Amino acid sequence: MAEENRQLAAQYGLDAKWDACLDLSLRRFVYSTAAGAFGGLLLFPFGAGIGLGSAYTECSYIFEGSAGKESPSSPPREKEGSP
Repeated sequence: MAEENRQLAAQYGLDAKWDACLDLSLRRFVYSTAAGAFGGLLLFPFGAGIGLGSAYTECSYIFEGSAGKESPSSPPREKEGSP
């Protein structure tokens, strides 16, 4: 079986450099995907907490009747010095 693989590699011009390159590319792709997914899982609660906290703050401004940072009921502010 191994001899047959060598014959195929010689026949199609594949060599150890290409094999090493493909192996390295596949490993780095898998490792970086796993690291990104793990990092996302760690940062998801932090991001979700910030989103819910800011929404809670804006909703409290709306229910209290005061204008928040981006309240839909507040009119757009005009810049100073505008005609």
